[in-house]
Amino acid sequence: MLRVGITGGIGSGKSLVCKSFELLGIPVFYADDEVKKMYDDTPSIHEQLIATFGEDVYSNGILNKKQLAQKVFGNKEAVQQLNAIAHPAVAKRFLVWTEKQKNVPYVIEEAALIFESHADQFLNKVINVSASEVLRVKRVVLRDGATPDEVRQRMAHQLSDEERNTRADYTIINDENTPLLSQILRIHEELCK
Repeated sequence: MLRVGITGGIGSGKSLVCKSFELLGIPVFYADDEVKKMYDDTPSIHEQLIATFGEDVYSNGILNKKQLAQKVFGNKEAVQQLNAIAHPAVAKRFLVWTEKQKNVPYVIEEAALIFESHADQFLNKVINVSASEVLRVKRVVLRDGATPDEVRQRMAHQLSDEERNTRADYTIINDENTPLLSQILRIHEELCK
């Protein structure tokens, strides 16, 4: 069974693409959702976060995301520390999850930071979902209520679309003009061979 990654910048439409693959019967592991669960349900992660960022990142055993964000974002070293805690743990969860999937030609791991976290080393193929920065900013502003500057700040912590396109095996253009389903079906057919 192949392990396929789907990545893309914030607002590129990774979730929409993954939902389309799920409709084709392909199981999808949402890495970012798993990380959020692990922050609260994995004692070793809990302990590492407190040791690294302080007691105040948890309140009654639940991660205080706002407090952690204040300590991490804008601080490259803190981001690297957080990633060093989260990425290896989620990689293990993905491999365990993969072993449980049966009778499918491939599985998908959806993650914004596949290349940055080196998760691509556990994958056979990577798909990048690509959209212009202008469109991505617009989508995230509408979705999250963030300001355009806040969105661009988050984008600054991710690889450029050009870099992801160069490193990916496939690129799906999600520009609201190029038909999305035909791109997904073409890749699905190739991966099923």
